Amino acid sequence: MHTFVAASPRARTSPFRRKNIILVATLAVASLILSGCSTGDSTTPATSETAGARPVCTSPTSFETPIADLTPVADPHVGTGPCTAQLPERSMANLVEPGKQSLPTTVTSHDPNGDLDVTVTDTSRIVTFDIAGAIGETVFALGYGDSVVGRDATMTFDEAKDLPIVTGSSHSINAESVLALEPTLVITDGTVGPLAVVRQIADTGIPVVFVDRNPSISGAIEKASQIGAALGDAEAGKALSTMLSDEIDDTVEQIKAIAPKDPADRVRIAFLYLRGSSNIYYLFGEGSGADDLITALDGRDVASEIGWVGERPMTDEALIEANPDLLLVMTKGLDSVGGPEGLIDSLEAVALTNAGKNLNIIDMADSQIMTFGPRTPEALSALARAIYAPDAAAQQ
Repeated sequence: MHTFVAASPRARTSPFRRKNIILVATLAVASLILSGCSTGDSTTPATSETAGARPVCTSPTSFETPIADLTPVADPHVGTGPCTAQLPERSMANLVEPGKQSLPTTVTSHDPNGDLDVTVTDTSRIVTFDIAGAIGETVFALGYGDSVVGRDATMTFDEAKDLPIVTGSSHSINAESVLALEPTLVITDGTVGPLAVVRQIADTGIPVVFVDRNPSISGAIEKASQIGAALGDAEAGKALSTMLSDEIDDTVEQIKAIAPKDPADRVRIAFLYLRGSSNIYYLFGEGSGADDLITALDGRDVASEIGWVGERPMTDEALIEANPDLLLVMTKGLDSVGGPEGLIDSLEAVALTNAGKNLNIIDMADSQIMTFGPRTPEALSALARAIYAPDAAAQQ
C-alpha cells in the first residue's frame, strides 16, 4: 500500500512548505505509477512470471530483422489480439567504454528543493535508487557496474540481480539499509523517498547527487550525461548519450517506414495504468512520458488529443471520447485485472472502444515500458514490432 501524506488544512503554507507539499504529491503519483501490482520481490522480469498464457508478440529471433524490413499486419488499428512485447536480451554492462575518470569532481545536484553543488571524491561504492531503475542501468551502461553495491527493486537485469535491494515494496528508502552498505556515492532523482530519509543519508557526509527526473526520451539521453558527470567521467556520459540518441533516432525512422503513411491514419493509442486489486485505473496524457513513447511509435496519443494532462484517474467519458485503437499497459497491471478479458469485463468503457472490441491490447514488463534509460531503443523496437508486425505465434 502507498501512504499519501496530506498537509493539514491549518498548516502555514510558506513557499518552502508549498514546494514540499507539491513534492509529496509528485512522489505519490510516481510511486503509484511504477510500483506494479505485486508487493513481493520484483527482481525477476514481469513478463516471465505474470504474462500468463498470452502469446509473445516479439521473440529473440524477430529482432534479427530490421523493423523497416518486416511484413506488417493487414490492419494495425485492429491488430491480432492481445500479446506481450518482450525486449531482446542485452547486457547492460559497458554499453560504452569508460573514459578517463577525473576525481574529485563537483557537479550540480538537482535537489527537489533547489540545485546544489555536490563534490564527489570516490565512486568505489555506489548506491542507486529511482522509481524505474534507470539510474542503476545507466551506471552499468557507463562501465561502472562493478562499483554498485546497492540497488532499487526495479533494476531487473541479470548483472544487478544479486545486489542488495535498498527499497521496500512501496519504493521507500530505509537510511540504515543504505548506510550499512557504506556507500561513497548515492545517485537518485527524487522519485524514491521519503525525501527526509534521503537527506539523512546526505547529512552523514555521503555525497548524494540528484539527477533530473524527466520521464521522456530526451530525459533518457540527458540522464546519461548527468550520471557520467557525477561519476567523474563526462566523456563516457557523452558517449552513452550520443549512442542512445543515434539508436533512438534510427529506431524511430525505421518505425516510420512500417507505420501508416497518412498522419490521420496513424494508430490511435492510449496508455492505461491498471491496479485491479486497488480498483485504480489511470489514463496517461501529455507530459506523462506516455505521450513521448506513443509519438516515437508513430501513433496518435489520443489522451493528449482530448486535452488529458499528466497521470490522472481514468473516466469513462474520457476513454470513450479518446476511443483508442490500441491500449498499452504494464504486464503486472494487466494481470491484476484478470488479463485482457478481465479488463473488458471490469471496465465497460474499455469494451466500448475500438481497442476493447478488437482486444487490441499490448503489455510490456513494468520495469521496461516506461523506464526511459539505456533500454529505451529496445523498448521502442519491441513495441513497434508488437504493434505493426507481431510474431506469427501472436497471430494464430
